[in-house]
Amino acid sequence: MAYKDLRDFIARLEKEGELRRINLPLSPMLEITEVADRTVKLGGPALLIEQPTGYDIPVLINAFGSERRMAMALGVERVEEIAERFESLIKIKPPESWIGKMRMLPQLANLASVFPKKVKTAPCQEVVHLGEDASLDRLPILKCWPDDGGRFITLPMVFTSDPETGTRNVGMYRMQVFDSRTTGMHWHAHKVGARHYAAYERLGRRMEAAAVLGGDPVVMYSATAPLPEDFDEMVFAGFIRSEPVEMVKCVTVDVEVPAQAEIVIEGYLDPGERRIEGPFGDHTGYYSLPDEYPVFHVTAITHRNKPIYPATIVGKPPMEDC
Repeated sequence: MAYKDLRDFIARLEKEGELRRINLPLSPMLEITEVADRTVKLGGPALLIEQPTGYDIPVLINAFGSERRMAMALGVERVEEIAERFESLIKIKPPESWIGKMRMLPQLANLASVFPKKVKTAPCQEVVHLGEDASLDRLPILKCWPDDGGRFITLPMVFTSDPETGTRNVGMYRMQVFDSRTTGMHWHAHKVGARHYAAYERLGRRMEAAAVLGGDPVVMYSATAPLPEDFDEMVFAGFIRSEPVEMVKCVTVDVEVPAQAEIVIEGYLDPGERRIEGPFGDHTGYYSLPDEYPVFHVTAITHRNKPIYPATIVGKPPMEDC
């Protein structure tokens, strides 16, 4: 089944007994992640923290922390089905004869029907914050471990594009909050987002980008899926959902984002600008060392009415991400 948005998925989790609401104040500074860490290691449910201290935005964590919930998120009985279905897609080869081409038309038509669909209005833009009002302090961003360099956005789908071809990429890269209007962008040289940024740097141009939080869980998964080079993650998400992902243009940057997202952080990265990011508690059970990474400048924050902030923690397995 295709979920319309994150709320639809939360409703399913709750119906299946896979989600627990916590209606007690918990601090985003270490306390939420301590509770989540214990829950993950006990094989517990997804958690919806309804009263993060100092915020009116609930935090969803451990939503994908079991094989059952991951399969539910993807709308399959077994997670392996996704790889099997995608393999059948990439094996499609254009036939040489006109008869073969005619026979392939229904298959190609089905594929075309799941390409992203652009819309003019979207739930993710029900509320728009611009200028100084576009402050990251509005969001219950977590500090996960005591010696982390700060608070980190841990489940952002980062949308970028190639400056020459316009090819879109969606990746998931942690973003350390430096202040209310800037974050780090933790991507390594082999990541497509980093290559897009390097291309903009060679041209001496500013790169626009958007960090998207929440949405249909298939869309969220697509940002981490091991896809072939230049394969559009939103086409992949549409293929898995069997219906297109609705996309809307951002308010302040020329980037399209999923219309059903919970929160969108719009902004840009200037060529040559770096700041020290880290340390960060990693999946090895140790902290990754501080290093220089590009800086993301916030130009707008848009979100739904009464948004939900999705997060995860990274640490020694078992964890939600491994």
